[in-house]
Amino acid sequence: MATATFNGQVIAESDETIVVEGNHYFPPQSVKSEFFAEHDRTSVCGWKGTANYYTVSVGDQSAEAAAWYYADPMEKAANILNYVAFYPAVTVDA
Repeated sequence: MATATFNGQVIAESDETIVVEGNHYFPPQSVKSEFFAEHDRTSVCGWKGTANYYTVSVGDQSAEAAAWYYADPMEKAANILNYVAFYPAVTVDA
């Protein structure tokens, strides 16, 4: 079981993550949406497409753009459609 934790709170957990380039991508249904807010940041990966970001907030702590996902991935990354991965501000244990 992989878990993602921020400020002492588990914000995602799944035994069905997909590892891409060393990052665990969590299925969308495994993410606790109450801790996530859309962020306006985007970035582009040459083979995955355009990433969208979330700010993660638990209690009085927030990490801007600490999680990302691909809402419209390129064909080679279709298996991670809407799966969520995290920057090091969020601790991922697998």
